[in-house]
Amino acid sequence: MDLFLGIDVGSTASKCVIVNAQGQVVARGLHATGAGTAGPRLCVEEALRGIGLASVEEVASSCSTGYGRHLEAWTDKQVSELSCHAKGAAKLFEGVRTVIDIGGQDAKVLSLSEDGKLVDFVMNDKCAAGTGRFLDVMAGVFGCGVSDLSELDRESTEVAPISSTCTVFAESEVISKLAAGTPIPNIVAGVHESVVERTYGLAKRAGIKPVVAMTGGVALNDALRERLENRIGHPIATTDDAQFVGAYGAALFALG
Repeated sequence: MDLFLGIDVGSTASKCVIVNAQGQVVARGLHATGAGTAGPRLCVEEALRGIGLASVEEVASSCSTGYGRHLEAWTDKQVSELSCHAKGAAKLFEGVRTVIDIGGQDAKVLSLSEDGKLVDFVMNDKCAAGTGRFLDVMAGVFGCGVSDLSELDRESTEVAPISSTCTVFAESEVISKLAAGTPIPNIVAGVHESVVERTYGLAKRAGIKPVVAMTGGVALNDALRERLENRIGHPIATTDDAQFVGAYGAALFALG
């Protein structure tokens, strides 16, 4: 059976997807470290083990994408994360025209044509505010995991606004609110609204056309995604495998 491998080497995590000749996912791997670490190798090994393969030489073709794609010289192709997220999302979400991808250190909004081709994109600046890293820092201040933020938001009674757009200043602002006795759920709601506003700004610049889909790990934060839906005025499609969309797109490029 011909198999095709895609690896997405992000700044904070590495993801691998293997598909068959029909583009169906047969294996995947995830490791919570990214470019410059053992993460890429470990996530590939996890995916290969899942289908009983011993080496990448047993796949027909491979493609790397993401922040560290050029470090994976063993792959047959290197394709930008913009193209891979567009290709993966177009396959997963029927009729998708707008893809919101919030990764570890950047956020981007992709505009797709009616036939699923990437036609334009808008990306945030180099600041980590409004990204997965921003939420990691905030979760650290609250003493919880990123996965706990959604439930904390649901316990909020009001939004404690975070005015700082810089991650460092926002962290200081959150600490000040905690010291003043502001309930953590209300601050979490403010943190989420901060991310939503930055993301909405990108989406507005790109032009929002339904169907709208969200990829990347932050898409798994239900409360944040629902706030973003309310802000942009459209439902947002996603999947439990949102972190793997880039790697899936890379695997589809490997498939050709």
